[in-house]
Amino acid sequence: MKYLILGNGVAAIHAAEAIRSLDSQGSITMISDEGCVPYCRPMISMVLEGSITPDALPIRGPGFYRNLGIEAVLGERVTSLDVVGSQVMLGDGRVFGYDRLLIATGADPRPVKAENADLDSIFFMRTELDVRRMLEALPGARSALVLGGGLVGFKAAYGLLRRGLKVTLLIRSEYPLSLQVDETAGRLIRDELVRCGLKVRVGLGVRAFEGNGVVRAAHLSDGSTVECDLVVIGKGVLPAVDFVPRDRLPVDLGILVDEHMQTYIPGVFAAGDVAEHMDVSRKTRWVNAIWPEAVQQGRIAGMNMAGRRVVHRGSLSRNVIRIFGMDVMTAGWVNPPPDEGFDVLHHTDCRTGAYRRLVFRGDRLVGMTLVNDIEQGGVLMALIQQETPVPKPREILLGRSFQVGQLMA
Repeated sequence: MKYLILGNGVAAIHAAEAIRSLDSQGSITMISDEGCVPYCRPMISMVLEGSITPDALPIRGPGFYRNLGIEAVLGERVTSLDVVGSQVMLGDGRVFGYDRLLIATGADPRPVKAENADLDSIFFMRTELDVRRMLEALPGARSALVLGGGLVGFKAAYGLLRRGLKVTLLIRSEYPLSLQVDETAGRLIRDELVRCGLKVRVGLGVRAFEGNGVVRAAHLSDGSTVECDLVVIGKGVLPAVDFVPRDRLPVDLGILVDEHMQTYIPGVFAAGDVAEHMDVSRKTRWVNAIWPEAVQQGRIAGMNMAGRRVVHRGSLSRNVIRIFGMDVMTAGWVNPPPDEGFDVLHHTDCRTGAYRRLVFRGDRLVGMTLVNDIEQGGVLMALIQQETPVPKPREILLGRSFQVGQLMA
């Protein structure tokens, strides 16, 4: 059996390990546009802030490929996929065939639609190479502009602030983390960011950058100008599917897969940030581009590729993040459409600054947002994942010391 894996991230390596655990003889080839050993992508922000060094990033040693008998083709991006001829082509013209294919190419940063975005010292923060280049630019930087109020934007802003730069965080929405939290939590987070030294401007975008080779300022959508000698674009990501023949392989936002992580074409699988799978809370297909989901999907895809039928029952979005002195935990469908049969319970503890918001559909908990006092977040997340019926009175879940046994009694 000839296995071909596109990608070198956490979904790809767990798939390769699962394949090799079941098939010791088949050939495995991994192709990646990054030229380094697998590393922990969520930790690159820690390199930026200086809490760890780059040598702490790898999650597999240099002998990873040799020990598993993998042919590694690094530093090359796939340019086309022929699902009829069962082969892929690289940018350098090489062609690789396969019997089983896994697409685990991850995601690419969303570009910014602004003039002069090709000036130096304008960065994405997606790879370890991005962060290494940012570190090289730091000595000449005094003020930074970060575009995007999501997790990447916050982590970039935090890291640059820790490095001593004056940082402006520019957000299109009215509050940070608008895809992860509701308005009340978002405003609490915004207040914390401002209190800790970030300048936060909301409801704005960038029209153009200015500079003589290197960025020196940004012109905003309200006509104002922000001086900056370093810019980070953190406006989210899109599944890396530019090489996928959409007339042959169905793609919505991500590549559509079934419960075995297989696409509509037998023998072709997808996993991780590039895959669109059933979401447990939303009951519809969704791309949940998070590390633990990529691990699980990669492992399940690998086992199915090697002939063991394993089912993935669905993914769940969830995040835990510390924002200066504030803890935030979210899971599931935190911002459902209004007037569509959802019940929302919320409570704010003005004394402790804790906030809790729970979203129900019928008798099932489908979403949660916790700000501070997140200790019981794992229990709430389990209720969502397991789709456990929650009897009334459900308000008990808003308390900081509830016990599931009391609720189910």
